[in-house]
Amino acid sequence: MNMKNNIEEIIIPVNLAPIVLFVYNRLNHTQQTIEALKQNIFAKESELFIYSDAPNNEESKKKVMEVRKYIKTISGFKNVVIIEREKNWGLAKSIIDGVTNIVNDYGKIIVLEDDLITSPYFLKYMNDSLSFYQDKKEVWEIGGYVYPIDIEKEKNTYFMPFTTSWGWATWDDRWIHFERDPIKLVDTFSKKDIKRFNFDNCENVWNQVLRNYNGELYTWAIFWYAIIFLNKGLTVYPYKSMVKNIGHDGSGENCGTTNEYSTKLLREEIIVNNKNIKVDEKIYDDVKKYFKKKKISIVGRILNKLRRLFK
Repeated sequence: MNMKNNIEEIIIPVNLAPIVLFVYNRLNHTQQTIEALKQNIFAKESELFIYSDAPNNEESKKKVMEVRKYIKTISGFKNVVIIEREKNWGLAKSIIDGVTNIVNDYGKIIVLEDDLITSPYFLKYMNDSLSFYQDKKEVWEIGGYVYPIDIEKEKNTYFMPFTTSWGWATWDDRWIHFERDPIKLVDTFSKKDIKRFNFDNCENVWNQVLRNYNGELYTWAIFWYAIIFLNKGLTVYPYKSMVKNIGHDGSGENCGTTNEYSTKLLREEIIVNNKNIKVDEKIYDDVKKYFKKKKISIVGRILNKLRRLFK
């Protein structure tokens, strides 16, 4: 595919969604995220809002200042607006506040964090989907990241009953329902709900709700998933990932070291025209198989480690 010729043929929409990027203290990751985003179709025509959280300790102060110095040099977008937090908000509070403010002003939003590499067609896919599904109220989110499973190209796009926080988009009339209320969820969810929420018990994401409930965590994404779940909403995904997470290298505040979520980027345009808005059960089963395989892999690594220790 000749990407240059393809770009020249693409008509640029007048009303593009704003991009909101949340950064902290990882300069190298932030630079990679920005450089990939700048290569996107529609980047030059898009507004970019960057939320920079303040350091939470003296050790982070220098790194945060390095990131802030860099983001002030960013060009290649229609406009760059930087919001520097004067105190440390933490990622969850910063995202909830930033998304709420921007989506309320613009009616729609594209959200990224500082460790996400995007396909050159990511922004086009997001904007096309936001336009195509705006009036389809059962669609609550546009997802960019896809788990490393094989999906037929003919699917193009498909719908799932779960969300992703690694490159996503939504509208103000969906986000208005967001609330971070672990007590309410614990009181509301039945055993049947929890089973389905946990991908039919192939994964244990409900544990995140419980850890928030117990005060062990303060996160946001699990509550966005829960709100959409309770409203029987759907997320539309591309058949192959348009986002690569580079944050599982031990550098993040909330991520460990793993390559289990590693994906190859889709470097071609996605045609957004799927009107069959219902869960693709075949792909959903493949996602559950992926989680089962991942769980077996984790158990195997733990057992091997124990064997080495006892030797």
